[in-house]
Amino acid sequence: MESVPYLMRVGSFGEDLRMERLSRGIALEKITEVTKISQRHLVALEENEFRVLPGGILNKGIVRGYVNVLGLDEMDWISRFQRAYVASGQLLDDDRNWIEFAANVGRARVRPRDAATERLKWAGALLLLLVVGIAMFFAVRYYGFRAGWWTSIIPGRDSFNARIAHSLGMWIGRAGKVSLWLRR
Repeated sequence: MESVPYLMRVGSFGEDLRMERLSRGIALEKITEVTKISQRHLVALEENEFRVLPGGILNKGIVRGYVNVLGLDEMDWISRFQRAYVASGQLLDDDRNWIEFAANVGRARVRPRDAATERLKWAGALLLLLVVGIAMFFAVRYYGFRAGWWTSIIPGRDSFNARIAHSLGMWIGRAGKVSLWLRR
């Protein structure tokens, strides 16, 4: 028995699951209440009596619900369950197909947490690129003003400033006339 790895021993999955539950002080009744999974199935899971479980993809859902209540890594415990189930010799032909199917789906699926992390990385990279671009613009502008060539690369800047000054003068002038009219 010692030549078989710890995770592959038939008795280890249920015992480990039970020990995790007890170490957290969670009763089976609490898991049943939260997950709505029959306590009979939870006990069967802890005792490695996999034939009592409903079979197919439902077994994976039972394991997922159980470990989520305990706060354990879902993917790790599901793969441990599948290895223990295969090693137990209690595997039905239909379940063998479901396990293969679930393994393929698990490999193909990107976890939502991983996708969110990937989006966050790209958003951070774009933000960094934007900040670097703005910093380069102001650095070139600063050195351009000091060297005296910055104003020469913006065509019509003097006429643009004159138009703005004229518009502000007109607005201020009108505001002055309105205030004189209101004082009467």
